[in-house]
Amino acid sequence: MASQAPSDKPWADGPMKLVQTPLYLSTQQDETPKNDIFTTGASHMAMLHNCIIRGFNSIWLQAPHITDADKADFIAYSLTWFKFVKSHHDDEEDTLFTEVVDLLGDKDIWTQTHEEHESFLGGLGEFNTYLTSLKSPSDFSSEELRRIMASFHEPFENHFHSEIDTIAKMASHPKAPQAGTPEHAAAALMFKTWGKNTVSKAGLLDVVPFFLLNLDRTAEAPLWTNWPPMPAPIKWGMVNIAGSWHSSWWKFSSCDANQRPKELYALGTEERKS
Repeated sequence: MASQAPSDKPWADGPMKLVQTPLYLSTQQDETPKNDIFTTGASHMAMLHNCIIRGFNSIWLQAPHITDADKADFIAYSLTWFKFVKSHHDDEEDTLFTEVVDLLGDKDIWTQTHEEHESFLGGLGEFNTYLTSLKSPSDFSSEELRRIMASFHEPFENHFHSEIDTIAKMASHPKAPQAGTPEHAAAALMFKTWGKNTVSKAGLLDVVPFFLLNLDRTAEAPLWTNWPPMPAPIKWGMVNIAGSWHSSWWKFSSCDANQRPKELYALGTEERKS
């Protein structure tokens, strides 16, 4: 499923592994592909997680190659990633998890997920503290940032994969709503509403452009070619108008304005100098 780098240089599909969506896996493995609300909801969550994972990878890979002139922008890009992850975590805990507990009548459905969250929040907080406490961008150390990232890489990756399995398996829960019922329609609307709002509420001028510029619509093609479902002019505006507010940050993103993989900016710095 992984996109191919547009050159022979590393791209943002590693070192942290991307998630294969349950919908894609079902089309590959099942005679009749699954289309229940939990398989769909888990797949949309996987797409969101992959944007965050590409963000992690784009920071990890480019950090050692950042020039002094680009340090301020790279720090801002990295802090936008943190804001994205923190907002995503908080919105899950405050909204999505509660709504799914109410839907299934099962307060233990997220026990493992809560534990997974706790496993990486300390390292994530250290990531933020380090970058926000720098007295000057010139003090930025790629070695220190990567040391911090390495400290939570494993639990972070585990969670961002495991949560997708947790949601997909809810399709077999005894109280999962049946297709055609009012409860099923309400649950579908709940997932759709949460998915639509979770990124935009995090920040229209920073997190939304970050999300769209780390979204690879060529992955698992043609399944996600037109995802997320929004009118093309609105998507264009989110990238080119809202994104222009902090345009110098997005050179570090993994995808271009058309949501296609691009060469990671800092890996080409030396070539541009020569």
